[in-house]
Amino acid sequence: MDTREDIIREFEAQTLPLSPATSGQLAGILVRRELAKGELFLREGEVCRYFSMVARGMIRLFYSKGGRDLTEHFSYELGVFVSLESFFRGTPSHLIIEALEPTVVYSLPRESLHALGRENREVEQMYIKLLENSLIESQQKADACRFETARERYHRLAAEHPEVVKRAPLIHIASRLGMTPETLSRIRAGLL
Repeated sequence: MDTREDIIREFEAQTLPLSPATSGQLAGILVRRELAKGELFLREGEVCRYFSMVARGMIRLFYSKGGRDLTEHFSYELGVFVSLESFFRGTPSHLIIEALEPTVVYSLPRESLHALGRENREVEQMYIKLLENSLIESQQKADACRFETARERYHRLAAEHPEVVKRAPLIHIASRLGMTPETLSRIRAGLL
């Protein structure tokens, strides 16, 4: 899955069906970017100007606090990602977006997406659905941290996103789940 048309079809699958004309318009504004392992897609302090989807590879969104990297989110094939506050407000991002593997990303530029949305109701509805999905996912993550045990959080991640468990470094998985790498190791070994 590495063409603009494939990516637009996947955006549709995650939101709502679009007419061929609208799909073509969106494909026309997509920006393709290849990232090497460890390469940053977004640095802290930069403004996030893209709503993006991973075509191939894996990325993580994280921030630094007290000298530690704290992982917020992983995204792999067909997953979307954005630094929401920065994208909405046009302000510098606290989040950093890094490729964990060689990665291909397709992005919808904010300004082009907004311009199309003003002209095309389908684009506006798709954009609203993308934002709803992102907000719901954020709420689910927050709820899991508040209401689930460390073991439950790990098993949920393993069930819902097995690729993350297989491919992401354990230190980043532990950080995303709000636990130490040692706790994660004990959970994986069945000791907790």
